[in-house]
Amino acid sequence: QVQLVESGGGLVQAGGSLRLSCAASGRIFSNYAMGWFRQAPGKEREFVASITWSDSRTYYGDSVKGRFTISRDNAKNMVYLQMNSLKSEDTAIYYCGQGYGLGYNLRDYDAWGQGTQVTVSS
Repeated sequence: QVQLVESGGGLVQAGGSLRLSCAASGRIFSNYAMGWFRQAPGKEREFVASITWSDSRTYYGDSVKGRFTISRDNAKNMVYLQMNSLKSEDTAIYYCGQGYGLGYNLRDYDAWGQGTQVTVSS
């Protein structure tokens, strides 16, 4: 059974940084794309970043390009999201997903974590 567990969320001031982590278990981690999406109250789940399984190509949502960095450690079954220069509009619940392809569509994913709250105060 696939399990994804996010950690690292919290409260940070605008301009600060946070690093989210996602621990995966249940199937061969290196065979799957990994990604981060976020959802703010009253809004749809939004693509943040993804990383492919084969060559670790990365993709980013327009609103986070240049500020966020996704990475993976296949030996540890972990994926990370380094978030710098945080803005109040980054406030959301951040979800880790595991799936297929390039990973920037919701439909690419078949497993999700429970989410971690990120709150950026202005």
